[in-house]
Amino acid sequence: MAEELLDIADEDNHVIRQEKRQVVHRSGWWHRGVHVFLFTPERRLLVQRRSHAQDTYPGALDCSVSEHLKVGESYQGGAIRGLREELGVKRVHLTRLLQFKMHYGPGDNMINELYEGTCAAETLAINHHEISHIDYRTIPELEEMIAAGQVPFTSWFVQLLRWYTGRPAAMQVIWTCR
Repeated sequence: MAEELLDIADEDNHVIRQEKRQVVHRSGWWHRGVHVFLFTPERRLLVQRRSHAQDTYPGALDCSVSEHLKVGESYQGGAIRGLREELGVKRVHLTRLLQFKMHYGPGDNMINELYEGTCAAETLAINHHEISHIDYRTIPELEEMIAAGQVPFTSWFVQLLRWYTGRPAAMQVIWTCR
């Protein structure tokens, strides 16, 4: 992953050049990513536990998919790729919900989009290099788990859940479709 190239964006989300992921994070440059909330038809959110091989938040609970965009990749293209690579999902209708800026951690400044979709659980093929396991939770269950503090969550997942439920979140909303 350290040699992965990322698009560097300016404050207005215009690509200005490319650089290695490690350099981008060390330098604090804005770069792009995407998140997906994938629900079952019963409105249970697929939550992934990140693999312990991940360089950030190993073992923490995360969105259904969280991806850096590859050089030249669109947000929707990154969401579709992430669903395919991490969960084996080949077909799902995605709804674009939000574009935002957020500081994910030291040197990790991202301009992201959030999508949501619905998919039956039996259609999944989990990539265990990326994900240790998955679970399905309602939004209220996740809020209770966060409040209890007994399970680690990625910081961005907590903020995205806050935004999704209409509460203040530590992000700068660029636009929203809600």
